[in-house]
Amino acid sequence: MGAGHDHGHGHGPAPTGTAAAAYRGRLRIALSITLTVMVVEIVGGVLADSLALIADAAHMATDALGLGMALLAIHVAGRPASTNRTFGYARAEILAALANCLLLLGVGGYVLSEAVQRFFTPADTEGGLMIVFGAVGLVANMISLSLLLRGRQESLNVRGAFLEVAADALGSLAVLISAGLIVVTGWQPADPIASLVIGLMIVPRTVKLLRETLDVLLEAAPKDVDMTQVRAHILALDGVEDVHDLHAWTITSGLPVLSAHVVVRSDVLSAIGHEKILHELQGCLGHHFDVEHCTFQLEPGGHAEHEARLCH
Repeated sequence: MGAGHDHGHGHGPAPTGTAAAAYRGRLRIALSITLTVMVVEIVGGVLADSLALIADAAHMATDALGLGMALLAIHVAGRPASTNRTFGYARAEILAALANCLLLLGVGGYVLSEAVQRFFTPADTEGGLMIVFGAVGLVANMISLSLLLRGRQESLNVRGAFLEVAADALGSLAVLISAGLIVVTGWQPADPIASLVIGLMIVPRTVKLLRETLDVLLEAAPKDVDMTQVRAHILALDGVEDVHDLHAWTITSGLPVLSAHVVVRSDVLSAIGHEKILHELQGCLGHHFDVEHCTFQLEPGGHAEHEARLCH
């Protein structure tokens, strides 16, 4: 609400945590599994001379760093708000998701580059060892996926971790398929082909997550909030003549916010008062659009022109 404007405002409860915080314990377990499998696959890649295993281990290393950053972001985001940071550190979660995206893109590029080089300098890969270590990786990744499955719908941070583990699971599957081909046919190009598959699985999912993360940082309207419908619902309330300066954005996963200047007929303001109108606005948006944290400035008719003159 602007200084000197006596028009009131309404809002839901201030945000107290992020959607990812509920999955802190599961992220820790997934991190432990990822670190263990990373070490196992590095050993297996060296012993079997398998680029696919090394590539999957490199991806595991990035996942471990990403999961670690996700946990750090949850800790930072849980710090209380202050007079200078009125929403606290909630957006640290989104910054962690952005860092994960950049790391994933780097690993994807590395894997693709190394796979192409392996076609020109083929190696004698041991398919039997690849099967053993690939199977260990697949089982471990499936356990981690089950831990993070629900959280991917509620948090970009957890979704980033889920996508990383999912790509690892598919990578382990690709390792097993290529290992089987090598054991059965002796066809060595199966190993770099599996590496190419792993790289190509990493990049598209990461680009999608990066786009969603940038939408939050650029304060785009939440995907599930249709601003045209929001405006229509506000205008449909009794006594509302107009709405302007309507904005909606996302602080972090699960924390959408909205603000608007709502023009109300003077006789309605006098008859039912600011509080009832604010409750109606809050209830309408909270019910229809699941946006609980709203700030409204109520204005009598003609006040918008007064604001325009003040700005000039």
